[in-house]
Amino acid sequence: MFTKDILFWNVDTQIDFMSPDGKLYAPGAEEIQPTLEAITKLADFNNIQVINTADYHYSNSAELSANPDFVNTFPEHCMANSIGAEYINETRPKEICPEILWNKIYNETELSEAAKSRNIIIRKDAFDVFEGNPNTYSLLKQINPTTVFVYGVTTNVCVDCAAVGLAERGLKVYVIEDAIKELPNIPLPFDKWDDLGITRITYEKVIEYLA
Repeated sequence: MFTKDILFWNVDTQIDFMSPDGKLYAPGAEEIQPTLEAITKLADFNNIQVINTADYHYSNSAELSANPDFVNTFPEHCMANSIGAEYINETRPKEICPEILWNKIYNETELSEAAKSRNIIIRKDAFDVFEGNPNTYSLLKQINPTTVFVYGVTTNVCVDCAAVGLAERGLKVYVIEDAIKELPNIPLPFDKWDDLGITRITYEKVIEYLA
């Protein structure tokens, strides 16, 4: 149904991270919005399936703190049902698509049905989408890609967790380096990515890959 064996992985391109007015703004995130829009259109044009992950917190979330250290804990952001938890226009799925909630366990039939959609939203309550939503790996096995292109925010937190988690599960992972942005004061993960065989690639090279 979709472009064979390829999956795009849109990490947390939500208003609270992407907008200068957001509650946990990644400085300069607005600079990558044109590339994010181009990636979204590229996936649509080539009929590539997209996993869209999203922080979706309640007030008792373990990563939220009134006195955050900005490494393991952060101020309130992407709160459930808030504007800040919504995707920016450049990456928001245009069609109605399945949402996989983190506080529900889905059966194989439900995940198989979700896997038929070109866009799927995975809501999560932790940096790591595999930890923050217990359904993530089961859904990934339903889709069964071999190659994943990862992009979004932030490079040194949730993008890192997604890229590493996918690589550790045996997938070939490319991170689109002109479509990511980091938070300050947290080390960048590039050496770890290199050790795991995670490849950094530009958007233009993604176009060449798909040609």
